[in-house]
Amino acid sequence: MDPEQNYVLYRNIFDKVIEYVTSYKNILTTIKQEYDKFIEALKRGQKESFYLQGKLKTLTFEPTTFVYYRQRADQLKEKIKIIEKDSSKIQKELQDIRDVKVWKSKREEKVLLKKKTVNLKRPIPGMTLEQCFDMNALDKRKKLLEKQVLRLKTELKLRYVSIIVKPDYEEKMKLVLNQISKAESMNKELLVGYQKRRLVLDAITAWTKTDRRVKLSEFISEMIMKHDNLQDASRLYGDQITAEWDYLEDDSGTMKEGTVLLQCVERFNELFDHGQYEVAAVFAANCPRGILRTAATMEKFKAAAVVKEKSPPLLLYFEAIINSSTAVKHPLNAAMTLEGIQCALSHKRLDLVMHWITQQRLTFSEALGDVILDYGEKEPRSRAKCLALAQIIYMYCNVHRKAGFCMCLQGQIYGVMEYINMCKQFSLDDLLFLMKNCPSADLIHRLVQEWNGKPPALSMGLTVLSLIFDDHKEEGFQLLEQIHTLGEDVLENVILSDVICTLEGWTEIAKECSDHKHIDLSEKIISILKSQDEVWEILSSEEDAKLMEHVFL
Repeated sequence: MDPEQNYVLYRNIFDKVIEYVTSYKNILTTIKQEYDKFIEALKRGQKESFYLQGKLKTLTFEPTTFVYYRQRADQLKEKIKIIEKDSSKIQKELQDIRDVKVWKSKREEKVLLKKKTVNLKRPIPGMTLEQCFDMNALDKRKKLLEKQVLRLKTELKLRYVSIIVKPDYEEKMKLVLNQISKAESMNKELLVGYQKRRLVLDAITAWTKTDRRVKLSEFISEMIMKHDNLQDASRLYGDQITAEWDYLEDDSGTMKEGTVLLQCVERFNELFDHGQYEVAAVFAANCPRGILRTAATMEKFKAAAVVKEKSPPLLLYFEAIINSSTAVKHPLNAAMTLEGIQCALSHKRLDLVMHWITQQRLTFSEALGDVILDYGEKEPRSRAKCLALAQIIYMYCNVHRKAGFCMCLQGQIYGVMEYINMCKQFSLDDLLFLMKNCPSADLIHRLVQEWNGKPPALSMGLTVLSLIFDDHKEEGFQLLEQIHTLGEDVLENVILSDVICTLEGWTEIAKECSDHKHIDLSEKIISILKSQDEVWEILSSEEDAKLMEHVFL
């Protein structure tokens, strides 16, 4: 049994015995009290013993605990250092962000200060006078401008980086410049060593061709002395004396050029076979003599597999060779230029095409302008950009009719008229081409009117006939109606002053007016024609109106 239970049992037995006896009751009570005191003393001793044992264990483990506490303190100190470092980094980033915001606000203030006052009386660029008073056209123009502003803001976020990264790029540039200077110094040392070895080799070769009476060592020493004297003379009298030595070096380079080119091709094939298309493209663009700027290399990139979420190998190749064309002085020919533009447009990279064209790194051709113009028709969002790019190409290639056509599609009627009057090679066929493909009322009016004191580009009769035969009859009839509304004398003056369109042509115009329910206009034209002495008889009917006889006096 447990000692505690024995104690409780014995105490209860004592109580029973004391209750039972009478003579020894006092003695037994005293014994029981002494027994209780003894038990209490034992319990107290056990408690003290337990306490002392625990204290002894604590004292025993105190060094280990102290070590653990020190380790924990070191860990906390390291964490505090990391937190302080991160805090300082975050504070620096916050300060940089604040600086950028301050810089942007200052820049916006400068832009606002530099903002020019808008002349409200000036016509809206890209819109005709009639469109400026049309609310629907103005709403469309407003939406288009809002889209352009949104696109420019998006490009500002995606295509440009913060000014914060400028110090990092400056450090990288310094490292690259240091590497270049080290490489140049090493190159000079290697060149000096090469010249010395070449001098010794030439001396040995020359010694073998002699009678060998002079010792080889003496012969080499003599050649070295001559070379040193030659260098001293070159310092005094310029580079004319050393021209022969430079020629020998160039000749040596020419002899080794084939080996270098072969190594370039092998290195390119190695990069290409390992799938490093971007590195291979840059390497091909910078190879000497443009040996990898060929159609065969282009076909190799075209046949390469395209990896998802990565730029196509063919586009990487064209981007590398076009961007480096100015530096290496190997511009692309017209055929490869056309392939490169088609590749970029097929992957929706109009930004690359714009950069290449504006930097004039391509060989322009009419076919190139046609490709960009077709892309603008397929992609309405990029139509304005494509028209501007195609206009640049056509003007460079002297394809005047298509350059003017692009201006008309952009609504630049005044620009077209200035271009027509400035360009002497603008033929009648080109003018008719413009009117056929862009029969706007504003353009037609400008073509048949005087421009800056110069006679009209087209005659009225020829213009109306061209519109009628090109399925633009209503535009031609509207033009005549507008002239007719100005007065009968105005229409008569226009017909009589037209020296290009014959009377048969005006008769045909009158017949077409009659056939399309413009009776008054037809009768007025016929009456004007009948009033002339050149015409004997004009039969006017709905079926067989024709000119019977035309006599020139």
